[in-house]
Amino acid sequence: MKSSGKRWQGDLVAAIQVLMLLATACSRYQSVQNPAGPQAQRLYSLWIFLLIVATLVFVAVISAAFLAVRRASRRPQPLRQDEATHRGLTRIVAAATGMTVVILFSFFIYSLTTGRALASLPAKSALTIHVTGVQWWWDVEYVDTVPSRRVVTANEIHVPVGVPVQIIATAHDVIHSFWVPNLHGKKDLIPGHTTATWFQADTAGLYRGQCAEFCGHQHANMALWVVAEPREAYEKWYAGQLQTPPPPSDSLARAGQDVFLSKSCVMCHNIGGTLAGSHVGPDLTHLASRRSIAAGTLANTRENLQAWIQDPQSIKPGSRMPATSLRPADLKALVAYLERLK
Repeated sequence: MKSSGKRWQGDLVAAIQVLMLLATACSRYQSVQNPAGPQAQRLYSLWIFLLIVATLVFVAVISAAFLAVRRASRRPQPLRQDEATHRGLTRIVAAATGMTVVILFSFFIYSLTTGRALASLPAKSALTIHVTGVQWWWDVEYVDTVPSRRVVTANEIHVPVGVPVQIIATAHDVIHSFWVPNLHGKKDLIPGHTTATWFQADTAGLYRGQCAEFCGHQHANMALWVVAEPREAYEKWYAGQLQTPPPPSDSLARAGQDVFLSKSCVMCHNIGGTLAGSHVGPDLTHLASRRSIAAGTLANTRENLQAWIQDPQSIKPGSRMPATSLRPADLKALVAYLERLK
């Protein structure tokens, strides 16, 4: 009975997650029809052009077919193939063929110029970010010539508005695909191979990204957020990310830090300023400043964080996050500690 109850709960959670994913996908935060940057605008303009031309061609073909059927139904005798009729049909076929060639050639030219613009890389002064796709989360590192100014985070990318952002991407295990619909098209991430693309957010906002290449059981729960904000807000966020979180000031959080460092958590995660230095899983140095956990699967709340630590497999089956057997008091202390990592 217990196993069937757990299975029912897991199915319910999965159904809710799918509904949330669909609702988010239809919103302005994840839509190719709401471009927020030059690259996405180019793709949107190409799509509009193809849609308009294809619609006109469809209407013209259906109208011609309708007129032909209507005229044939009114004609009592079969059409006589005299010389004038033959010439008329020849002109119609030639005009249709010529129009088809013009349409296909315009499609080719527009697609080629759009592709060249998308493939071009911005100036060297662009903000450079390394993104690595991992089953099933995103490792993000901000590049800087000064090593001490490099920032490592996970599943959330902050960018200043109006600044080109170059993404240097690869994959850790299988092929993934980096896709933020409001900002750019898809870019495959291949293990052992580095690819480069760029985008620019011209409008401040919150944009949802997604892995667009099936990469395993939890492919649908491999999301990320791009936070586009004014330059001042971005600089403030970046400065905060460079800071090491202060030691816990209250007894509950200190107990939580002891739990973290004494359990299996320390084998997979890094927290700046502590002995935890592993990079198997996401960096947790500033976990509390992120909007979601488990790569966009859950909102970053106390209840969700506690549920994720207790039994991650019921939320994201197949993930490498193991279940942690903790006493209620230890779990409460651990969550209190993690909530202070801002």
